[in-house]
Amino acid sequence: MKVHWTRNAINHLVGIFEYIATNSPAYATGMVDRITRRSEQIGEHPFSGRKVPEYEADDIREVIEKPYRIIYRIKSDQIDVLAVIHGAQLLPDRI
Repeated sequence: MKVHWTRNAINHLVGIFEYIATNSPAYATGMVDRITRRSEQIGEHPFSGRKVPEYEADDIREVIEKPYRIIYRIKSDQIDVLAVIHGAQLLPDRI
């Protein structure tokens, strides 16, 4: 299934890169690569991620690429990556 990155998720990914790159551009590139590779799994196995505990929705799931949570919504025709959140952050009421 096609994996679509929402503008919100892309902004998160850019922010992660910029934050890490202030200390190590190479590590920042590696982390972004790990996150994007991990998102490929959800295209092949959409239900492999767990339900997001903070939300009561069967179609919103997450996979972990430590220390980040990749949160996505399963649709009939594609997967939407909604957010990439550091595990220590609180999730907003709505994504």
